[in-house]
Amino acid sequence: MTILTVNTGSSSSRLAAFTRDGHTLTQLADTRYDLSGREPRIILKEFLQAHQLAEIQITVHRVVHGGINLAASCLIDQEVEQEIGHVSTLAPLHNPSALRWIREARGVLGVDSAQVAVFDTAFFIALPEPARSYAIPHELVKKHGLRRYGFHGLAHQAMWHAWREASPNSSGDGRIISLQLGAGCSITATNSGLPLDTSMGFSPLEGLMMATRSGDVDPGLVTFLQRQENLTPEQADELLNERSGLLGASGISGDMRELLQSRDGHARLAVDLYCYRARKYLGAYLAVLGGAEAIVFGGGVGENVPAIREKILAGMQWCGIEIDAGKNLDPVGASRISSPKSRVEVWVIPVNEAAILAREGAAVMDKMSGGWST
Repeated sequence: MTILTVNTGSSSSRLAAFTRDGHTLTQLADTRYDLSGREPRIILKEFLQAHQLAEIQITVHRVVHGGINLAASCLIDQEVEQEIGHVSTLAPLHNPSALRWIREARGVLGVDSAQVAVFDTAFFIALPEPARSYAIPHELVKKHGLRRYGFHGLAHQAMWHAWREASPNSSGDGRIISLQLGAGCSITATNSGLPLDTSMGFSPLEGLMMATRSGDVDPGLVTFLQRQENLTPEQADELLNERSGLLGASGISGDMRELLQSRDGHARLAVDLYCYRARKYLGAYLAVLGGAEAIVFGGGVGENVPAIREKILAGMQWCGIEIDAGKNLDPVGASRISSPKSRVEVWVIPVNEAAILAREGAAVMDKMSGGWST
């Protein structure tokens, strides 16, 4: 059986292909495409031709937002497609793009090729009530379905599973704090595979400082700027999503490596603020979990920028976290970078979202029919 995975964002898409024999997945291809000016249909045909993929049995799509009703991976039918569209107002940069790929894949592969949706929010659907709720009038909560949804669920789930596989003899309940640090950033506290809290909330704006997103800000600051700068809601969204974060604080770039090389004072402040915010959340989640067995870094920055891992964990020896400077500089694959005397393990774990998508898609089809097991 051949499985195609589609992991699409607002500006790029990553396609991967796997074969499945029994319970074993083998990755055949993995390619990232820039979407600027390119049609999904053309990209898909190019990918299939380049890797000589004649027949696809399952196409699995990462969908950022499933809302309340789409709480588990599922086969895409008309009702599911309509619901993905319905919650697009909560993820306007991502869900419409996912819908487009779903429809284009159907056109290229035919209606007989099954399509499965895997939702980034599903991992957090059962967050404890205090962690998922906002202190706003409950009438509005009920009317609009307001809650903290959480995002990057695939990545955090993958980091927990990968850590358990890499460190099976670790003591404790499997309490980890995972940091997904890329263009978007989030941190999650997980106990025995179940998330207890996460930094992103109703939208991906909440939480950590990111490349161009602000992360946490005082709501009063937003309304102040709307009044003083005569901003429409759309302009305020654009300000907080596209012109804030590292880019806004530095005035130079949202690229962490560029800022680390800069001697500009604003660049240094932006990096310090980014790491300080992450360290604050780390301390909070140690309190949520009552301690942790491991801290896990993933994502483009988390996996590839040693200086940021070091700055985030600086001064945390008091709670048993200490990294080995040499191991931190050059981790290979899933690597433990904590020092021997650190009471809390520190890991760098590459996140393979495509493999998660493929496993989820195969599992959905297995539930529907035993005929998908080979």
